[in-house]
Amino acid sequence: MVVGSQTPSVAASAQSGNKRKGGAANKVFLAGPSEADLQRNADLEKFLVDSGLYETEEEAEKRQEVLGRIDQIVKAWVKQLTRLRGYTDQMVEEANAVLFTFGSYRLGVHGPGADVDTLCVGPSYVNREEDFFIILHDLLADMEEVTELQPVPDAHVPVMKFKFLGISIDLLYASISLLVVPEELDISNESVLHQVDEQTVRSLNGCRVADQILKHVPNVEHFRTALRCLKFWAKRRGVYSNVTGFLGGVNWALLVARVCQLYPNAIPSMLVSRFFRVYTLWRWPNPVMLCPIEEDELGFPVWDPRKNPRDRLHHMPIITPAYPCMNSSYNVSISTLRVMIEQFQFGNKTCEEIELSKAHWSALFEPYLFFDSYKNYLQVDIIAADTDDLLAWKGWVESRLRQLTLKIERDTNGMLQCHPYPHEYTDMSRQWPHCAFFMGLQRKEGINGQEGQQFDIRGTVDEFRQEINMYMFWKPGMDIYVAHVRRRQLPSFVFPEGHRRSRSSRQQAGKVNDDVRKSPSGSIEEHLKRKHDGEMAAEKRVKCASVSPQRLVSVSPEICRTRSVGPSLESLHEGVKLGCSSALADVDNNAPFTSCSGQVKGENRNLVVRDANGIETEDMGCDLSRQVTVHQYNSCLVMNETEPMELEAERQHAPDPSECQVSEVETGLEEGSLKGSSEGLIGLTGEDVQVEPALMLPSNQKTVVELGGKDVVCSSSSTRNLNFEVS
Repeated sequence: MVVGSQTPSVAASAQSGNKRKGGAANKVFLAGPSEADLQRNADLEKFLVDSGLYETEEEAEKRQEVLGRIDQIVKAWVKQLTRLRGYTDQMVEEANAVLFTFGSYRLGVHGPGADVDTLCVGPSYVNREEDFFIILHDLLADMEEVTELQPVPDAHVPVMKFKFLGISIDLLYASISLLVVPEELDISNESVLHQVDEQTVRSLNGCRVADQILKHVPNVEHFRTALRCLKFWAKRRGVYSNVTGFLGGVNWALLVARVCQLYPNAIPSMLVSRFFRVYTLWRWPNPVMLCPIEEDELGFPVWDPRKNPRDRLHHMPIITPAYPCMNSSYNVSISTLRVMIEQFQFGNKTCEEIELSKAHWSALFEPYLFFDSYKNYLQVDIIAADTDDLLAWKGWVESRLRQLTLKIERDTNGMLQCHPYPHEYTDMSRQWPHCAFFMGLQRKEGINGQEGQQFDIRGTVDEFRQEINMYMFWKPGMDIYVAHVRRRQLPSFVFPEGHRRSRSSRQQAGKVNDDVRKSPSGSIEEHLKRKHDGEMAAEKRVKCASVSPQRLVSVSPEICRTRSVGPSLESLHEGVKLGCSSALADVDNNAPFTSCSGQVKGENRNLVVRDANGIETEDMGCDLSRQVTVHQYNSCLVMNETEPMELEAERQHAPDPSECQVSEVETGLEEGSLKGSSEGLIGLTGEDVQVEPALMLPSNQKTVVELGGKDVVCSSSSTRNLNFEVS
């Protein structure tokens, strides 16, 4: 049996629970809709239908068919394992697995083409590590109906992603402490949590949370319409992505459910308007909760900032209602919270205009013009040898992008703000499979920086790249390149129809953003100041200066020694060649320097030269147009800002420090010498950003080039233009 999103039992329990408890929160505003509200609601529902947010009957039937097939597959898989384990024929006959749905499908707010979140609950003797991620994986891989199969065993919630007959499926597994799983298993009963690990608890809680949400809202249908609307809005405004540091489906569901509790008699159009009013005024990090947090004798940790210091660092707590109560939005950072508050203010202002008949609902869903909003961006290019490799590699890199945001916040004392954009872009003209993500960059508002203040994030980006390169499923051809680009240098493939908008359109977009920032509901910085000041004190033990420290020691584990074959640099940046993971190029001149054996060409540069006796001299004009041999030194993985289970999963794949080979690496710079240098700095001043032609050498990945008995130390990171100067 598959437990779906609109089963009679769930709906009935939701309604009965509401009658019994009347919602977990105090009912603040009991007023019902006016005639004008009813008309606006009709207009909103028509807009949602016209926008194609509802699936057809044919697609709904196909989803049910696919879920039925997967249910049959997992039941047969468990019976096969039971037989292989040597159990009796009766046990084999009784062996069972049950398939549940959760997420948007279980809540009844999924749209056309949406993923179906599913959970397979199996007996105690069928484990996740081998039975699920190896045996079941191989069974699915052999089926013609299954495509794009991607296991993610080291995720915070381990998952297997694939398409079955074209329907996207996210499949989780939970092994509970029963030898036989009953077909009518009540997953809401806390007995299913007995003798299971925390990963299993997180896997089970997706279904448990969905059921609790439906039980805690006053009107399920009004909740569904409002949630469908606000999820669509969040995607249009670029703030729908848990993995990037914004909010995912369960986060939005909890926020909407709380507003439903505060306005129990409101219809969907009223709920949407009140949603923006409530969260524009919300004083983060006060938590959003549907019910009180309760302890239990099972002893699982629950969200409690009084007891858990780590919970005090959460910026936007949105607490799940099912035991054990957790913060579902721990991914949110200072930067992404700033962006979301700005978008809440935009939504609030637009809804006020709609209520005054000055705007239509379509104005609320205008797409966010990300590439008109900043003058400076980070471009993260991801490449692989084929499309299957790119799918897996992109998923890994995307899951770590929020770490880059956190590291930049850390290494610049929060002065450099990042806006990661959750949409990916593809340049179809490239020879190799490719996609790119972008981050907007700006100095923190309201802060008057000193003249010539530097934001050197070269070491920060190198640290991020080294973590990325520890991917346990890495294959030759997988690589990542990070570069700073100005707005006028953005590639054409990020714009609709391949061309930029006019200057007048950009100015109009800027005016709208300025109006939002000046909203009378309060500045974004006022919302964040109290939380940010508290975190600054907590982070002093790990904080760096605004100029990232030079990392003088390089560690080269075998796993990182040589990593890139296949794509050429021409496949990413015109005029720049790329035959291995390390490539350097002048920003303006595109004079390439490639860290691989063979002929290396490029302009003369000032390089640090070490002779056979180990004495260093500065070669003011070293000719690189001769045969050289390159030895690459990479750095070990640096862990930072991960959730406990993420940290443990990555430790399992990180090299043992005792096995790493440590070697001295020359930098060519004395400590602190960057402070007095302006060569190659990027200035965030005025309308345009001035870039010196000199190459920005990253700080911690180095290449030693042998030139007739001398070693020339150069950078070998695939990063460019990452040293910022702000006046």
